[in-house]
Amino acid sequence: MSATGKLNADGRLGVMLTELRLPTIKRFAAELCDQSDGEGWPARQLLEQLFEHEMTEREMRRFERHRAASGLSSDKRLSSFDFSTVPAISRARIMALAEGHEWLDRGVNLLAFGAPGSGKSHLLSGIGHALIDAGRRVLFTRCSDLVQRLQAARRDLRLPQELAKLDRFDLLILDDLSYVRRDQAETSVLFELIAERYERKSIGITANTPFSQWGEVFVDPAMTLAAIDRLVHHATILEMNAASYRRRAAQETQTRHARAKNEPAAAVDSVDELLKPDATTGEGLIHPAHSTAATTISGKNDDGKEGMQPVSESRGRILQPPPKRPR
Repeated sequence: MSATGKLNADGRLGVMLTELRLPTIKRFAAELCDQSDGEGWPARQLLEQLFEHEMTEREMRRFERHRAASGLSSDKRLSSFDFSTVPAISRARIMALAEGHEWLDRGVNLLAFGAPGSGKSHLLSGIGHALIDAGRRVLFTRCSDLVQRLQAARRDLRLPQELAKLDRFDLLILDDLSYVRRDQAETSVLFELIAERYERKSIGITANTPFSQWGEVFVDPAMTLAAIDRLVHHATILEMNAASYRRRAAQETQTRHARAKNEPAAAVDSVDELLKPDATTGEGLIHPAHSTAATTISGKNDDGKEGMQPVSESRGRILQPPPKRPR
């Protein structure tokens, strides 16, 4: 009779392992018991082998659950980040943050500043993946989405409970803080989040605007100063002074088209060039909402008519990307 047959014939051991929620031991028990009998293992060695298999698979499943719940993009890891495009960022410094994660125990924050497309989100996501590999909990979310979630919790009188749930995460990455609307309710819950985690839990922030322009996010100057003070007190600041990777991609696309037509590639040095429709597809290389130089958004003007408004007068409303066109 096979090892599996012996285990099934007994039945009792399998039932007990199921009740104890030890699926890995149940899967390996028959094989390892037979091996133990054949090789004369002492009982201690058999138990060690069984529990080692169980603990290893539990750890793997835990990492998978934490990564799935983190909100991190699976393709944005440090291994795929091009450090050569951001000379101001030291690879050694980033790897030290990813591998030596004791800074999380001190509640140190990560603040990444730079123009859209400079790699802020990718860099912090890569650090987040490395921290999960080290057994830490990370949550990556758009800042505006989390703010709306906290607002809803406040309306339902459960904001303290919602903030407590976020305490499970060693690092909370708030992407695109600059796009939060300048609204008393929104920015007040954002400030409460920052104050709640101060010197206890780490926050990661990506922003397109420097501290001097955060008055456009927080409605009250005193709240702005207090938020900045708490964030920078214990912080690592990353300044991403690099050209937009979207613009680089657009230049590469134009170069490929030119090579296909045996024509010299024109330099992409203006937004007009990026938005000009392609001769074959009729589509622009990037949409205006994705451009670092886009200065208008659709909305109602002062006369109540539909039109375009300057972004500087829109109170920070989010520029939504265009819907995907069917192929």
